[in-house]
Amino acid sequence: MEVLTGVDLRVRKGEFVSILGPSGSGKSTLFNIIAGLTTADRGELQVNGEIGYMQQKDLLLPWKTVIDNIALPLVLKGHDKKQARERADAWIERVGLRGYETRYPSQLSGGMKQRASFLRTFLASGELMLLDEPFGALDSMTKSGMQTWLLEMQEALGATILFITHDIEESILLSDRIYVLSSRPGVVKEELTVGFGGGDKRERLVDPRLLLMKEDIRRLL
Repeated sequence: MEVLTGVDLRVRKGEFVSILGPSGSGKSTLFNIIAGLTTADRGELQVNGEIGYMQQKDLLLPWKTVIDNIALPLVLKGHDKKQARERADAWIERVGLRGYETRYPSQLSGGMKQRASFLRTFLASGELMLLDEPFGALDSMTKSGMQTWLLEMQEALGATILFITHDIEESILLSDRIYVLSSRPGVVKEELTVGFGGGDKRERLVDPRLLLMKEDIRRLL
């Protein structure tokens, strides 16, 4: 069965681009292709730089401490364990986990686990971060806080992010551009530029244009 067809997308350095579509539209398959976990039957893929892939589940190893979970990609790349820990530790405070370095995942809240997973993905990537519904399992209040935190982190780190979501409002809040996929087989129905609130994306939440754009996207879906 064909999952994706004629999908053409691009992500520029420093951009935040969202993939929005119904369940089964091939969003995760697309990420697996970009990450090299699945081979496409046809088409062309060009990625400049290393990729970090963060899935909805945090996938933190329960027997490792927070600092060792974050440093793991560097160790797997051949870095000395001490150096990997030092590099991870240099970012710990930035993501709000200072004081939790020696805790285990079971001792963290959902939002803290996602922060640890985000930092691990950032250290693994260096260029492009693939975030597959990272806030989908969080309650609404935690999710709202994490969205604001993610915007702050992207600005601070200069990260390039490709983001999967089912949440229309979330895609408008976070993104520079949005690709709207159809149901299976997934095809790009529309590429949308979020042309308001560029100075501070959080201001989009009180902008009447957000509601208008939500309605436009609902009609596409």
